[in-house]
Amino acid sequence: MEIHSNSVENLIRPIALNRKNASFAGHDEGGRAWGRIASLIETERINGVEPFPYLKATLEAIAAGHPQRRIDDLLPWNFKPSR
Repeated sequence: MEIHSNSVENLIRPIALNRKNASFAGHDEGGRAWGRIASLIETERINGVEPFPYLKATLEAIAAGHPQRRIDDLLPWNFKPSR
């Protein structure tokens, strides 16, 4: 049986493209910020989470004083969208 990695390659392709695009951000810190956000958004997508509702809910929770000791609650794979 032939081993292939197409599913993995398809999964990481958007991350690699975003990383390459970040090199054109115009400034080193801009590229790093772009990389962080792109990585977070792709992690959300990999976990089946819509980026905008996740980011909105997470930033609102942080602004409302979400306790640092419960930071794991804010990770994409623990996100439960409100209906």
